[in-house]
Amino acid sequence: MGPVTAGVLQLLALTGALALVHIPLGTYMARVYSSQRHLRVERWIYKGIGADPDTEMRWPAYLRGVLVFSLAGVLLLYALQRLQGVLPGSLGFASIDPDQAFNTAVSFVTNTNWQSYYGEQAMGHVVQTAGLAVQNFVSAAVGMAVAVALVRGFAGSRSGELGNFWADLVRGVVRILVPLAFVAAIVLVACGVIQNFSGVHTVGQFTGGSQEWNGGAVASQEAIKELGTNGGGYFNANSAHPFENPTPFSNLFEIFLILVIPFALTRTFGVMVGSVRQGYAILAAMGTIWLGFVSLMMWAEFSHQGPAFELANGAMEGKEVRFGIGGSSLFAVSTTLTSTGAVDSFHSSFTGLGGGITLLGMMLGEIAPGGVGSGLYGMLVMAVIAVFIAGLMVGRTPEYLGKKIGTREIKQAALYILVTPALVLVLTAAAMALPTPGHSMTNSGAHGFSEILYAYTSASNNNGSAFASLNADTQWFNTTLGIAMLLGRFVPMIFVLALAGSLARQTPVPVTAGTLRTGKPLFAGLLVGAVLIITGLTYFPALALGPLAEGLA
Repeated sequence: MGPVTAGVLQLLALTGALALVHIPLGTYMARVYSSQRHLRVERWIYKGIGADPDTEMRWPAYLRGVLVFSLAGVLLLYALQRLQGVLPGSLGFASIDPDQAFNTAVSFVTNTNWQSYYGEQAMGHVVQTAGLAVQNFVSAAVGMAVAVALVRGFAGSRSGELGNFWADLVRGVVRILVPLAFVAAIVLVACGVIQNFSGVHTVGQFTGGSQEWNGGAVASQEAIKELGTNGGGYFNANSAHPFENPTPFSNLFEIFLILVIPFALTRTFGVMVGSVRQGYAILAAMGTIWLGFVSLMMWAEFSHQGPAFELANGAMEGKEVRFGIGGSSLFAVSTTLTSTGAVDSFHSSFTGLGGGITLLGMMLGEIAPGGVGSGLYGMLVMAVIAVFIAGLMVGRTPEYLGKKIGTREIKQAALYILVTPALVLVLTAAAMALPTPGHSMTNSGAHGFSEILYAYTSASNNNGSAFASLNADTQWFNTTLGIAMLLGRFVPMIFVLALAGSLARQTPVPVTAGTLRTGKPLFAGLLVGAVLIITGLTYFPALALGPLAEGLA
């Protein structure tokens, strides 16, 4: 079997698996967030944190819950890292420096999981399990809660209420993420991913002896790392490390975990607004972009451009032989079109155009299918923009799901879209203009510029992957990337929740002959066009200076 055929078969198998679970998982999540009853363990949690899960919240109260909870997470994770040297199970590692501890705490709380450290050489068991793994669960649940709040904004009528943040947070963890991660961890252990609390793990026999690596609860963290679109690796090599991702099957399974909840949330959206066709339209737009990017990536990496490419049947530099180009391309596209950031190959070693595809995937806003929760609310904001554009074309007030898109709504959607490009372009320009940040670049020219552009794109869009050739463990990058992650996560959430509150206060308008049918393929095509055009106009000059210049050289 040739490598191209193997890649296509992996794509077909992955698509089939996602289609198989789409309806049951999406419907189940809709029931979770619509339920009026609380499990006993949930009641214990509410009592412990002093929350009333039955109190309905308007958007300012919902936002306060998001911000207070996230701030507490940053402070706790920062403290764990600074105290690591005196904690049990530290494996002898020292406490983390202040700037790196700040960067890491912000990174995991914002669902970014950017890492400027070597996991196996810096973090002990307590920080990994009680700190990083916990944030992998709760940061994902926060994103899902905000997405559900926006869905309730479309489904609600005149109340202005969006549900209860604490109930949505707890249910997301207890009823969705923990059960799915438990099953996924068992599958990964069966595939050969390690799960222990050993200080060291002996690997194979080499000339003159054996090699030892730190062990850890890797399978359980790997499961939620992918399922929650987090991405932080237990080891520096991330999902290219055989302890995290040992076989081609585990590789495909991890890609499945990355995509399963974001795609299934479109079904949740359709069920909660009372029209599954609306969910299918959003799913079609996400799926079209994802399949298009996978096809482009495989073409860029399989195309032969010289003797080395001919001998290797494609661009094998920086890729694991056990995964090949097909599996690596699938993983790279899926991890950058979501907010995952995990890698099973080094994006810096991709072809110029291949690296550009990973960059563009993040620049789209990671909405195809995007992060857990963040992908859905990002695509729904783009749907508001697409409806507004359609309304301008036909000369009538735009409507989406029975809600009028007026001046207030379109301003909130526009501000949401402008946040991350402003962070990416301003911080990239500052890093290129100042002398010190440039010392962290491994390469010069277009590729060196791509390293900086990729770092700020990854941080601002809460992705977390790196070009793997930039020394980001400096005070400048730890600080500025941390700021980018904070602003890139929570400022857009402000506009999403404000939009949700504005929609929830409206009375739905009846469907008329002039209403745009947003559950049809035509609207899905319009949505895809709006996404690509807005992103292209925003980022094309920066892409032309980096990956496009390198790819066309």
